[in-house]
Order: sequence, then C-alpha cells, then structure tokens
Amino acid sequence: MKHNFYDVKTKSKVEAEVLEKVSYGQPGNERYAFRAKTADGRNLTAFVSKATWEKANI
Repeated sequence: MKHNFYDVKTKSKVEAEVLEKVSYGQPGNERYAFRAKTADGRNLTAFVSKATWEKANI
C-alpha cells in the first residue's frame, strides 16, 4: 500500500510504500500512524485517522 508522506529533509511530499502501521499513546488517547522509509533509508511517519488506519491491509 502506498501513502503520501512529508519528507522533512527535502521539504516536499513523497509517496512511499507503507511498511507498518503503529499506534502511539495510552488507551483512549491514541494516535495512529503509518511508517515508511525513503530510497536512501531515512524514516518517514504520517499520522492518519483511526478509520484510515483500520482500513489499511498491512
């Protein structure tokens, strides 16, 4: 699955393959995110809605 991420180093949006989906925070106060890597190995994180996170098949 591909998703759009913001690359801080290049200050531009990039499309990358989602490697995993993660959640941060305590139960009841969670944030949902997709993780990916750039072509040169840097990490990318994009926070998404719970509905998008649950719909993703990863």
